[in-house]
Amino acid sequence: MAEKVMTLAEYLDSMTVPGELYEKLDDNKVRCYACAHRCLIKDGRRGVCQVRFNKGGVLYVPFGYAAGIQSDPIEKKPFFHVLPGADALTFGMLGCDMHCEYCQNWLTSQALRDPAAGTLPTPITAEDMVGLALKAGAKAVVSSYNEPLITSEWAVAVFKEARKHDLICGYVSNGNATPEVLDYLRPWAQIYKIDLKTMNDKNYRRLGAPLQHILDGIKMVYERGFWLEIVTLLVPQFNDSEAEIRETAEFIASISPDIPWHITAFHPDYKMTDRGPTQARKLLRAAEIGKEAGLHFVYLGNLPGQVKEFENTYCPHCGELLVERHGYLITAYRITDQGTCPKCGAAIPGVWHKRAADAPVARGLTDWYTRRPRVVRF
Repeated sequence: MAEKVMTLAEYLDSMTVPGELYEKLDDNKVRCYACAHRCLIKDGRRGVCQVRFNKGGVLYVPFGYAAGIQSDPIEKKPFFHVLPGADALTFGMLGCDMHCEYCQNWLTSQALRDPAAGTLPTPITAEDMVGLALKAGAKAVVSSYNEPLITSEWAVAVFKEARKHDLICGYVSNGNATPEVLDYLRPWAQIYKIDLKTMNDKNYRRLGAPLQHILDGIKMVYERGFWLEIVTLLVPQFNDSEAEIRETAEFIASISPDIPWHITAFHPDYKMTDRGPTQARKLLRAAEIGKEAGLHFVYLGNLPGQVKEFENTYCPHCGELLVERHGYLITAYRITDQGTCPKCGAAIPGVWHKRAADAPVARGLTDWYTRRPRVVRF
């Protein structure tokens, strides 16, 4: 008799542990609060994310594997106000609580939802994961590639180990968070990037969540003291009207003008191939709107060399050039050891190098070859 081949779902289900981010209800039901969907899951059923499931009144959650691990520039996340020039070990799992039509990581995020998606995961321990970070010389460990909120128990296990070695820990997330998951994460994570995809509720629901959930998530992350940076992928005919760009900028500024806002260029991907990429002129106009709204730090991404000064960090008080970038390269770093502007002495918000001399400054564009993403073998 031929041996039965295990399905991806069965394989993933074998790499789970009882979760912590849920409550037990009557009739073996559970309420998950890893994300703002707060799924009510009956016995034998899965949550919206597909990777958290109820078995006998216990919520089982992903644990002890990675679908991808890579050491690459922290600017790629993107974090521009966190240890510029440093590398971050980035790990991802499978599954997501949303289903964006233009997702660039759909092979991992849409596993168990889209039959064409799915990447074979590899078992790994938290200790080995952090060992890879140390071996690569990374200064941060970041959960990304899928939605990290839905795998928070595993992320916290990794972060606990990483903090023993004074590594910065963080999420690259869609922001569809709950107070419970953020309180669970906060003792172990310091940095948090959120995608603010649109200010149109109908369009957000098309991607898989109400707009208000994301706006609330942004506020909660900021209030809890994570270092927060926000990204908006500017998608033609979706969220690129000047009115919506202004609304986005004004919302961010209403929380804090010091939150860095990254506006990045779309390229056709996954199920959204019916339009062309975002043009540089559109990004530049969006940056102007961000500045007009009062934001101190506006950055443009995915088009290095085409976005003028919007790759760099300037002092919002005196205009001094503080961090000069070309793509993922740091070509100048002038923030003081005290985290201040060397010209006017103003404090610059962010997580900076303890010593300015520690910042990896490129000696020329040929250094780009040493800054390309590196897959870490394990």
